[in-house]
Amino acid sequence: MPEIQNSFIPAKESKWFISIFDLYVRNLFRRRFKNILIDQQYQPTKGNRTIYYLNHTSWWDGLIPLLLNQKRFKQKARAMMEDRQMQKHKFFSKIGAFSVNLENPRSAVKSLRYAVESMKRPNSCLFIYPEGKIVPFSPKRPVFKKGLGWISNQCPDVDVVPVGICIHTARHDKPELYIRVGHPVPVDHSLDSKTLNEIFEDEMGNLLQLLETDAYEYPERFSKF
Repeated sequence: MPEIQNSFIPAKESKWFISIFDLYVRNLFRRRFKNILIDQQYQPTKGNRTIYYLNHTSWWDGLIPLLLNQKRFKQKARAMMEDRQMQKHKFFSKIGAFSVNLENPRSAVKSLRYAVESMKRPNSCLFIYPEGKIVPFSPKRPVFKKGLGWISNQCPDVDVVPVGICIHTARHDKPELYIRVGHPVPVDHSLDSKTLNEIFEDEMGNLLQLLETDAYEYPERFSKF
């Protein structure tokens, strides 16, 4: 593996770039999707710090955190992004993304520690796709990498919230995007990271089962984004 892929890329937020890129992203979603619908069961209050963990099913997942945070959450957002993608699209660092190399344990630990430091900022949030790769949508319980449980154990007094994403073309030729923001998962910090990961997997599995049913059969349970 080339050495460049082992180098850590930190977030270097630019308010100017975020505002311009946000307009581009909103227009892109409007053009590419028939509808964007959301069921939001969690809204951070002022000063809340939040870890949002999401299922990872499509290319669009790289842009959904920006869309959610700019329109709904309005926190100081950062997101973990696979290092190969960061090398190809370095501008993502300007909107708060930082790299993680899951194939290099030492590099991965550096990224996890950076994530924990990021969560010390007031009103901060972190978006993480703990499956670590794109997988087909499934309502079954997902399998996560180890990082989410470890980060949550290092961040007391932080809400950990599952976010489910479902894209389908059951009703239109253009796809519809359904997003469900769940309730915070109770975190017992006396548990080890592996056990916490399993709890987060269970919660995501339950959320995705309901999301799939509602997205196909009960779209009225969602509101326009």
